[in-house]
Amino acid sequence: MCATCGCGDDGATITAMSARAKSRQTEPGHNHPHDHPHDHDHDHPHTETITLEQKVLAKNDVLAEHNRQWLADRRILAFNITSSPGAGKTTLLERTIRQLGSRHQVSVIEGDQETLLDADRITAAGARAVQVNTGAGCHLDAEMIDRALHTLEPDSGSVLFIENVGNLVCPALFDLGEHSKIVVISVTEGTDKPLKYPHMFAAAGLVLINKIDLLPYVEFDLDLCAQHARSVNPDVRILPLSATKGDGMDAWFQWIDARANELRMPVA
Repeated sequence: MCATCGCGDDGATITAMSARAKSRQTEPGHNHPHDHPHDHDHDHPHTETITLEQKVLAKNDVLAEHNRQWLADRRILAFNITSSPGAGKTTLLERTIRQLGSRHQVSVIEGDQETLLDADRITAAGARAVQVNTGAGCHLDAEMIDRALHTLEPDSGSVLFIENVGNLVCPALFDLGEHSKIVVISVTEGTDKPLKYPHMFAAAGLVLINKIDLLPYVEFDLDLCAQHARSVNPDVRILPLSATKGDGMDAWFQWIDARANELRMPVA
């Protein structure tokens, strides 16, 4: 958790992406001035760390509810996509944008510690994007998403994908105001991934097992991985697919369509 790992101290940079221009909004990190000398020991008991973590999460939850209401007022369907680095999130989004764009307007909030590389890929695929560079931060939080939403201004009734920083630990704890968390794992990572990162899989509404085109070349048991995922989240939906080859993508699109239709239904 970030109170102990120290991430986020450098602030975050929000960059709006377009085909012809890139404008940058930067909010500098906050400083912590002290009005006392530093001649005392800064070691603190573990209980203070726990209290700080609770305060950080409580503040984030308030902002997440603000984001959730902002999205609901505009009937925007938002998905928080998480994974380890290299699982194929951006490739998945590129194919999704190209194939789903005919039925849904899609925009993306891209999260990375540095660079605009993924946001460039997203805009090249045909979607509007905002890049959030977290610096030392290992996850996106609700405040970053609030700033990104007001920069991106996704259209009412659209689909918004939030590609989180590659990490299966902290993103499990931080609500962003999304409709659902989606975990992407690849067959190159190992069948036991859900057991190693149970909090992330417990928080997920959908697990995508990517790179199934590589199954003949790796040791990976789809059924056992699904069993592990359901051991921590009995209701989770699991879809195997290949974002590179296109296998299984129709089921992914149907899942998105179903969530979009639910959102558009009038409230009784």
